[in-house]
Amino acid sequence: MRELTYLVATSLDGCIAAPDGSFDAFPIEGDHLHVLLREYADTIPAHVQRAVGVEADRSRFDTVVMGWRTLTPALDVGIPSPYPHLRQVVATRQQRQVDASIELTSDPVATVRALKRESGSGIWLAGGGELAGALLDEVDRLVLKVNPLVLGSGIRLFGDSGYDPTAFERVAVRPFDSGVTILELVRRR
Repeated sequence: MRELTYLVATSLDGCIAAPDGSFDAFPIEGDHLHVLLREYADTIPAHVQRAVGVEADRSRFDTVVMGWRTLTPALDVGIPSPYPHLRQVVATRQQRQVDASIELTSDPVATVRALKRESGSGIWLAGGGELAGALLDEVDRLVLKVNPLVLGSGIRLFGDSGYDPTAFERVAVRPFDSGVTILELVRRR
């Protein structure tokens, strides 16, 4: 069965974005980027891949699942399909007009369960927090890019999913001179 990996940048206080959804407080430079470009190239939008000279090979992920508000910044700057190298699934409660390469779902839990039964490489949960909270029971692995800053408020890592302790076990910690730490955990079974 395929894994669902929630790979996302977070602040020390567990925010993945500012209250307005922006994420420009997170550093875009630093020695941690070589890991992202080398090991997680599948998660780099196509226009950024071209700019930095990397190519996704779909070896880690072949599918991305994201919420509508995670897709919106790309749409706002005229990018109708940010991850054309991946199967793109967007959770939304409304009918939307999107690029033909994007699949919409109003039932992300059922969709992820079906995706997990298919063959292929991993499934990347790109965000947002509300969607991650809804999919928490389906998340097999966390890859958190923990940034050395506190946002104070914003979009929480798992939204407002409520109190329900879920145990994960650390499998890797990689600190970088940039202050970013990549923390990898797997669901404790």
